[in-house]
Amino acid sequence: MNLWKNKRKIAVLFLCTIGLSGCGTKTDGEGFKDTEQEQVLYHQNGSDSLGNESVVKFDHELDEYKPLKSKYNFYFTYKTVHPWWDAVALGMEDAAKQFEEKGIIIDYEYLAPDSASARDQVGRLRDASGRNFDVIGVDVADVEVVSPVINELVDDGHKVMTFSSSDASKEDGCKRIAYVGNTHNYEDGADLTEALCEKLGYQGKVAILVGTKGAPCHEDRALGAKDVIGKYPDMEIAETAYDEDTVELAYEFTKKFLEEHKDLAGIVCCNMSNPVGAARAVIEAGREDEIVIVGMDHDQEALRYLRDGIIYALGIQDCYSIGFDTVQVAVKIADGQLPGEGYPEKTQEITTIIYEDTAAEVLQTLYGEFK
Repeated sequence: MNLWKNKRKIAVLFLCTIGLSGCGTKTDGEGFKDTEQEQVLYHQNGSDSLGNESVVKFDHELDEYKPLKSKYNFYFTYKTVHPWWDAVALGMEDAAKQFEEKGIIIDYEYLAPDSASARDQVGRLRDASGRNFDVIGVDVADVEVVSPVINELVDDGHKVMTFSSSDASKEDGCKRIAYVGNTHNYEDGADLTEALCEKLGYQGKVAILVGTKGAPCHEDRALGAKDVIGKYPDMEIAETAYDEDTVELAYEFTKKFLEEHKDLAGIVCCNMSNPVGAARAVIEAGREDEIVIVGMDHDQEALRYLRDGIIYALGIQDCYSIGFDTVQVAVKIADGQLPGEGYPEKTQEITTIIYEDTAAEVLQTLYGEFK
């Protein structure tokens, strides 16, 4: 076993204290944030013995591409400080470490605001454009607001990519070079909602918690959910709310749903925070046996609720692979390679929908939690 990987059994907060950059570049302190629970990713250099290698893959190795330089400097900004992006950062760190072992230094800054803001993101991009980075990467907070700024940077000669969960594509009029991340958010929302509808016997009222208004991943999942519900005449959408990707607002909105819709049957959650907020409110109301909850991603508390039958299904994205592949693609972009010359325009990452029978195994794989 790789000793360095063994040391990755650490709290994400610890990574913040060392700056979270490939070779020691210090961030401005906004990179990682402690949470109410210990957000730890526990992995063992590859697939585990429980058969969960299809959920998150930790066995990546750099491809055979030979970088043209011995040192690179990247800037990555994302929607908001949150454990989901902490998991992406672990993949970035592993890729940087493997490059270092080959004698290639990857310095990078990985920064985000405490709450999602497209205007904040625009400011960060413009600031980064004046600091001579080889590549600037952005997880787009709002396509309409951020795309024009990306285009300005590209027109000025900067190399800009998108990554993580939200792209601004050429179809959107964006000139970004490439995207690494989830290319199927609509399908994720549709698949989770289809599972919910089947569980409900294709009848009943459903509420939708979206996340951040304008964020492509959240909006696309919500659209997929709405389209699926619209197929079934005995189902209807009770309410839709934007919780700004926070547990607290998701909890408050769910309390409101439960109070105003006594016959509510299900909740579709479109980001990593809102399954937790929704589950807390449903438990508090004593309605965990009545409400079917589906949602996204690998939050430890959400996985426990899945294990205990309070959440019905979770769609887990392979955040680690997103981070690892982002760094590899950034190196090729920095070297002047174009999509199709060693990497695709869109590097597709997987989402795996899991249920109660798999939750305990995934908790062990990702968090080292044994019950």
